[in-house]
Amino acid sequence: MFLEERTAVAITTGEAERMARELYRLTAVATTLPGEYDSNFHLRVNDGREFVLKCMHPARETAFIDMQCTALAHLETHAPRLPLPRVHRTVKGDSFAKILDSSGQTRLVWMLGYLPGDTLAKANPHSPELLFDLGQFLGEMDAALRGFSHPATHRELKWDASRAGWIREHVHKIVDPQRRTLVEYFSSLFQEWVEPQQASLRKGVIYGDANDHNVLVSAPWPQPRHVAGVIDFGDMHHGWIASEVAVAAAYALLGKNDPLAVAKEMVRGFHHAYPLNEPEIAALGPLIGMRLAVSVVNSAIRKTQKPGDEYVVISEENAWAALEQLAKIHPRFAHYTLRDACGLPSFPKSVKIAKWLAAEGQAGARVLEADLRTTPIHVFDLSVGSTLLGADPASTEVHTLTRTLFQEMEAAHVSIGIGRYDEARLLYTSALFGGESPAIDDRRTIHLGLDLFVEPGSPICAPLDGSVHLLAENKAALDYGPLVILRHATSDGEKFFTLYGHLTRETLQTLKPGQAIAKDEVFAYVGTSHENGGWPPHLHFQIILDLLDRGADFPGVARASECSAWISVSPDPNLVLGIPANKILPREKSAQETLRRRKELLGGNVSVSYQKPLKIVRGWRQYLYDETGRAFLDVYNNVPLVGHSHPRVVRAIQEQLALLNTNTRYLHKNILRYAENLTALMPNPLQVCYLVNSGSEANELALRLARTHTRSEDVIVLEHAYHGHTSTLIDISPYKFDGPGGTGKKPWVHVAPLADDYRGIYRRGQPQLGVKYAQHVGEICKRLQTRGSRPAFIAETLPSVGGQIVFPPNYLAEAYHHVHAAGGICIADEVQVGFGRLGTHFWGFETQNVTPDIVVLGKPIGNGFPLAAVITTREIAESFNNGMEFFSTFGGNPVSCAAGLAVLDVLQQEKLQQNAFTVGEYWSRELKELQQAHALVGDVRGSGLFLGLDLVRSRETREPTPQQASYVVNRLRDLGILAGTDGPHHNVIKLRPPLIFSETDVAHFCSTLSSILREDPAQP
Repeated sequence: MFLEERTAVAITTGEAERMARELYRLTAVATTLPGEYDSNFHLRVNDGREFVLKCMHPARETAFIDMQCTALAHLETHAPRLPLPRVHRTVKGDSFAKILDSSGQTRLVWMLGYLPGDTLAKANPHSPELLFDLGQFLGEMDAALRGFSHPATHRELKWDASRAGWIREHVHKIVDPQRRTLVEYFSSLFQEWVEPQQASLRKGVIYGDANDHNVLVSAPWPQPRHVAGVIDFGDMHHGWIASEVAVAAAYALLGKNDPLAVAKEMVRGFHHAYPLNEPEIAALGPLIGMRLAVSVVNSAIRKTQKPGDEYVVISEENAWAALEQLAKIHPRFAHYTLRDACGLPSFPKSVKIAKWLAAEGQAGARVLEADLRTTPIHVFDLSVGSTLLGADPASTEVHTLTRTLFQEMEAAHVSIGIGRYDEARLLYTSALFGGESPAIDDRRTIHLGLDLFVEPGSPICAPLDGSVHLLAENKAALDYGPLVILRHATSDGEKFFTLYGHLTRETLQTLKPGQAIAKDEVFAYVGTSHENGGWPPHLHFQIILDLLDRGADFPGVARASECSAWISVSPDPNLVLGIPANKILPREKSAQETLRRRKELLGGNVSVSYQKPLKIVRGWRQYLYDETGRAFLDVYNNVPLVGHSHPRVVRAIQEQLALLNTNTRYLHKNILRYAENLTALMPNPLQVCYLVNSGSEANELALRLARTHTRSEDVIVLEHAYHGHTSTLIDISPYKFDGPGGTGKKPWVHVAPLADDYRGIYRRGQPQLGVKYAQHVGEICKRLQTRGSRPAFIAETLPSVGGQIVFPPNYLAEAYHHVHAAGGICIADEVQVGFGRLGTHFWGFETQNVTPDIVVLGKPIGNGFPLAAVITTREIAESFNNGMEFFSTFGGNPVSCAAGLAVLDVLQQEKLQQNAFTVGEYWSRELKELQQAHALVGDVRGSGLFLGLDLVRSRETREPTPQQASYVVNRLRDLGILAGTDGPHHNVIKLRPPLIFSETDVAHFCSTLSSILREDPAQP
């Protein structure tokens, strides 16, 4: 009889409070907790203690409760580290008591200590670290239970995986035929994969019910969250050890896009604490599916018994969705993935077969008539970071790519080119390899075969004896085209396959399935681009140890996230071909290895972004790409003003560098053309240019100009300002000299309040904000004037490091007035915001209706090429021309000027200032809608594509939340978007993408950010 077939009267909170008084001498307030069969209550005592009172279903037997109490006592002794409920005895010293309920039925009552924490079901998100910790927690608990036994653990239990076959008699109760078929599929997997291996599956007492409502997790902070305990030991039983983690994974993967990744982390954690054997690992996938099948069948049964009971179907829809997802994953591939999680070779016999293949290769095996062990070859770098291909996707167009590759081969005097195995590539641009948006989808990028580039019509030989397994023509763009799969066997009968893609159509007409093919026999020919899927002529050669029932659709390219399993299933073809290792280019070092080397070779204070640093090897338009080919939408880097690797800028640099690069001691047209074009964009007094290499060098020069002209040393700066990394600029940057490692303010530096109308001394809505803030500059000027000093005033026209600040109206006009009245010089630092980024104006100073005496330009001026400029009046330039030569070795060189000219041309021709305005207005509106929905967002400010989100703990106090800001930008990075933080409290998310940013990009960003802002750690 199922437990649910016997009814029980409900216990009220008043009755629970009475039990607490009579049985435990506790005066407490009771609130109801959810329970499938039993009545559970949260008790709060006035002294702060908390308990859980459990009044059991009348069908519960004494042995059932005794089992739980005894097990918890055992765990308290053998796993004291684990946060688990502790049993509290009654006033008589018993672990539990018997009472009569209002219907006269006997009920067992017992009490536990209350474990604080959120349930896993409520926690958002489920990070990989949390999933690993849950697996490890369960492994430690089961390991501690190895010495525990109790007669009640051997009771019949519908949730016992070893008895899961009971659902076959009830599958008919699922009304939907498609869903019924889905359950039957997982039941058949269980019969095929698990039941025959029962003798190899270890048994022991397990917790058995780590569903997402029974697992408690810690508070969102500190990160990462960890398991804070498990509750409800009612399903504890003597069962398969492996089913413990399978049950937990089945519930944890509910609602997830990648269920296998969830299971992998949990299995990895469990195996770390309680190692699984190989038959157990093989059973895990079917056990996960069967647990979900049991759950939905149980729901079907209970819906007939208790219609309308919400608890019955609490996770049913998610369970069905998870079953549909799992059904799309081949069970053997799931097995290989979970083996990898346990540190084993993904394919069980891969090492054995690889040794046999290597021996065959040493004996001489070939796929071309030439012996690749001795024939001259040219190995291509077709990776994400390939300098041969560059960033422009136009280089991968079939005719262009064919020309590039065969010209390289001709230059190397070879007739065979090699494309590497296990190489991340961005050649795979069709929808076959992922979705339309590279920033959203985990695209397939890892090459699983070896490419041999040869002339069309080149014959192909069988490297080993075999037979034709499959012939097909995959006609989709960038697919295999005509392909052949041969079947082989090792000397001891282990079967495997070799795949040959991009052949001639005639090849398919000369072969038939089952046909024997002898070693070295010519059986196929390399196709042309017109028939081979649209590729340069080449053979794609791949070894496959398990076709996974995919036939002609077996992938030749894998996702980086699944790479380890696919690499094991498709080992290196060079095992057979035997190309000497010194001819194969070394593989790109991983991000982890690169980080390790960086720490060894670079200074420790050369910072790196994000908690999980990125290795970036390519940039194109508004995207950056890591070494695996994953794309990241760049909303952070304002240096590539017109987009990463803009072809016009790249071509200008390449062409000039191929001709001449020298210094300004020689006459050259580029520097004159650039100075003329740049000054044409400035107000009339600003007509004299000095070209240097960086914003720091430019700001340093601007100070020299000002001091030479005024013959005064004093400088007025704003709070939190940053102007560069030279010693003098550190001295005028409060962000640095007042920060870690700083030595404080120099006597000649004078700091005025930052005109921040959100959290400054004068706030938005007050009258005359610009005048009030500027008055502080005026007061400094007056003090300096009394000692005969003529100060220089330097300020970003919209402070970036200060927190993406937009000055109140008239601030700079008033501040400049005070400085000029004191005989001083005004320097506009436009390094961050110049060149149309603001949308409304080309220069930041124009937003304040002022004309500076000196303008400093840098960062985006050359779209990433070292270039900066200082522009000033003729009068100041004449003062600077005092007999001391000014010379910057590389400043104003022909190549940098060519880059600058190209940037100005692109800005105008592609109307990027207008784009910044249009997209920025849309983005600002969308961000303000997010602000209304999420209390964490205290302020949205900025102009064009220079925006900031000020994150606060409270909108009333405006207390900054750097912790949440860091969390948000790191989560954006996890989800494929690069942003950063700024501001004196590091709580402002800065948004400064390339000016080609689109409304589609904005929509993607805002959708992703909205999702993150709903996560627990992002709450204020």
